[in-house]
Amino acid sequence: MTEPPPAQAALIKVFGRIGIFSFGGPAAQIALMHRELVENRPWLTEKQFLNALSFCMLLPGPEAMQLATYCGWRLRGVPGGLTAGLLFVLPGALVVGLLAALYVWLGDVPLVQSLFLGIQATVVVIVLEALLKVSRKALQGLDRWIIAALSFLAIYAFSLPFPLIIAVAAAYGALRGAGTADPAPVVQRPRTLQTIATWAAIWWTPVALAWILGQTLLVQIGVFFSKLAVVTFGGAYAVLAYMTQEVVQERGWLTTDQMMDGLGLAETTPGPLILVTEFVGFLTGHAEGSYLLAAAAAGMTLWVTFAPCFLWIFAGAPFIDWISTRPRLAAALSAITAAVVGVILNLSVWFATHVFFGTVRESSLGPATIPMPDPASVDLRAVALATLAALLLWLMKWPFAAVLLACASAGAALTMLT
Repeated sequence: MTEPPPAQAALIKVFGRIGIFSFGGPAAQIALMHRELVENRPWLTEKQFLNALSFCMLLPGPEAMQLATYCGWRLRGVPGGLTAGLLFVLPGALVVGLLAALYVWLGDVPLVQSLFLGIQATVVVIVLEALLKVSRKALQGLDRWIIAALSFLAIYAFSLPFPLIIAVAAAYGALRGAGTADPAPVVQRPRTLQTIATWAAIWWTPVALAWILGQTLLVQIGVFFSKLAVVTFGGAYAVLAYMTQEVVQERGWLTTDQMMDGLGLAETTPGPLILVTEFVGFLTGHAEGSYLLAAAAAGMTLWVTFAPCFLWIFAGAPFIDWISTRPRLAAALSAITAAVVGVILNLSVWFATHVFFGTVRESSLGPATIPMPDPASVDLRAVALATLAALLLWLMKWPFAAVLLACASAGAALTMLT
């Protein structure tokens, strides 16, 4: 007997709780949804949940937010998907927006800067932990190790675009993918083209309005983060390398320290880590104008980051059962994940060199350009704080929020003593 769909009020209550308590990254967020939607309530079966998770892993963007959107869609159609997706994002977005405003207001205070030294050192350890977790799952086979190594060299030494690296890896995986497809289920004929057209219009309307009003910076932000939304395979840590490359090195919107501070703040808030884009948008707008422009830039960033997620889910959800039977798609995802390992390794090295060393020069070796830190500029405080973070996280198993607080406090103490 089929269970009746839950009432909208129940959906709001459950997904509101998920949104408020969705700390700890996608793994913790997915586990929380599984407990709430599969274990505690008969809303979804194990197979439905896992098929949806596999589909969301194939998509660009934050997989946990898209999984929440799909679960809401499965339960109550498009209104349910909107409810679930928005409630997953909005609590964290409000907190990140507030923290970004406080950061702009207080960021130059010496005590605040010393607190962020501890946060930055902790971020190095967190990114390294993400690298280890992803590599254990992704590097199954010699060719996956080779893909990861080539991806690292491509972005670290040659600064090749992240989308190009992902596209090449996906093409290799799809060509190498083999196996017999399972019998394809019958897919009812949804209004796919209408759904795509509707959500594409929703996605690009604010960018078009900014262009009509002559707001060049908002248009640039909208276009850049829209592009980012299309290539964010492999989770937030993977795309951070691409985003950092663009907003710090190419466009000069943020400094390295600001980028790392934003990641540290996003790590402490509920919701997807990709909310760090809101922080980037806010600081970019403030640097070019005022708090009003900063708020508009943050809003534009949020809109073009998450509107595409609704497009992917609402257009693709009716095909999930069919997609789960396609071996070449699975092989392409596997190759992308291997490439993501190399990209995250680049992010780890980049963050570590800029946190631990005051001076980082670029050294040319043929067509390659390699960042080389100056050993004389090493910051022993940052090294000590990163060591402390690693001990607390890996050996003592402290919660991330407690580690961040401890390292921020230790950073302030070390700065006062030196």
